[in-house]
Amino acid sequence: MTVQDHSGFQERPQERMSTKAKAGLALMGFLGIAGALLFTEHRAHVLGLLVWLPLLACPLMHVFMHGGHGHHHGGGRPDDQRSV
Repeated sequence: MTVQDHSGFQERPQERMSTKAKAGLALMGFLGIAGALLFTEHRAHVLGLLVWLPLLACPLMHVFMHGGHGHHHGGGRPDDQRSV
């Protein structure tokens, strides 16, 4: 039987998770469970509100896509005279 020399091998101490990392994992787990429970318990309320989204989208699209009222983007200045 031969004896092996492992003098160059150094054992690393076990790296432990910091308290902050453990707290973060616990918080993520808690928020995941709370979100799942809230969704299952309030699904009817949330899905009932989805009916109103198209109605709410109309004024929002008008404001953000058209720039609201009073903005006329005709391409020319109003005092320009076109000769025909």
